[in-house]
Amino acid sequence: MKTLFAFIRRLFLRPSARIGLGVLVTGGFIAGVIAWAGFNKAMEATNQERFCISCHTMHDNLLPELQKTVHWNNRTGVRARCPDCHVPHAFTDKVARKMQASREVWGHLVGTIATRDKFKEHRIVLAQREWARFAANGSKECRACHDYKDMDFERMRPTSQVAMRNAASRNQSCVDCHKGIAHQLPDMKGAHNPAFDTLVSTAAGQRVEAGAAYFTVVPQDLFADEAMATRIGVLEVAAKVKVLETKGDAQQVELALWRKNKGYGRVWYGHFGLNITSAVLDKAIARDDKFVTVVESKEDPLTGLEWQQVAAKAWIRKGSLIDSVEPIWTIARASYSTSCSVCHRQPDEAHFDANTWPGLFGGMVGFTSMDGDTAKVVLKYLQTHSSDFSTTQHGAGAPDTTLQTARP
Repeated sequence: MKTLFAFIRRLFLRPSARIGLGVLVTGGFIAGVIAWAGFNKAMEATNQERFCISCHTMHDNLLPELQKTVHWNNRTGVRARCPDCHVPHAFTDKVARKMQASREVWGHLVGTIATRDKFKEHRIVLAQREWARFAANGSKECRACHDYKDMDFERMRPTSQVAMRNAASRNQSCVDCHKGIAHQLPDMKGAHNPAFDTLVSTAAGQRVEAGAAYFTVVPQDLFADEAMATRIGVLEVAAKVKVLETKGDAQQVELALWRKNKGYGRVWYGHFGLNITSAVLDKAIARDDKFVTVVESKEDPLTGLEWQQVAAKAWIRKGSLIDSVEPIWTIARASYSTSCSVCHRQPDEAHFDANTWPGLFGGMVGFTSMDGDTAKVVLKYLQTHSSDFSTTQHGAGAPDTTLQTARP
């Protein structure tokens, strides 16, 4: 055995003494061909749909979703398979994607996405990776079948023609508009807009003076006591409050808002007659006269509903307020401009009134990748910059950001 090891050692350390150069070159070439063939075989095997759905994570979660779409079953019989969409066709890109896919394999092996609940929780991360890849390569995989130059725009519906012609003129990535066509969209509540981190950092360093007005940078829990032990509701983003005092990590604030005098009156609005939510109180506290003071009541001439101007004092956590609402609107304006102009030109903020915007925005936000916090602040931005606050019809007038604005 010792002699064998010595022979092998000499063979590799001094091969030319035992094997001719021609044999070495030929052997190396053959070994390279075999290795390359094996590599290609492995690539081909892992590009098969049966390989993709061989693990229960993909088979149980993604396959049933795909089978319900037109990409699986349609009148032409042309079906998109997993590799058609998720494996780049160019060789170098394909190898890079295979290396990236090792993260999903690892996630399956260690159980990160092993169950349906875990997969749904992690779906936002997986989806954003694919969206970013499609955005970077112009949706090459989609356009292997759906290319702008091959489209007959005249056979599309009029509304589709406008969107598709605009997309073609910009050579736009398909996934910008067509998310969720083969698999369910992820829950965007798991997403996070990093732009809010700057606001939170600014709020942490904000000097707060008693008696001054400030705005919340992110939604905040409302508490009945200084110890913040009893939660009584939530204060929405960009809500205006008056700071009364600061004690330790808690700040007492005064709310001066409006509510509809029906039901429990839990939802409080920043303006009379306009459904711009500033706070939502718990049912048990909303009608508590010890907590809520009714300042005045009047009827909305447009709806006939009685609205009440109400005031209350509550506690919030320190470090969540800034002295100007403009940094919040800057983020909202940018998000609205980038997310809502992908598929079509977004309407001017003042094109609709404050009570019309929620329905319109709610019907379209699902086609964007906005997270929940961003969607809320964009909607509030649109409402507070709507035609109700414009000095000219469909103009861009500055909104009144006071708490007690009443419509004439």
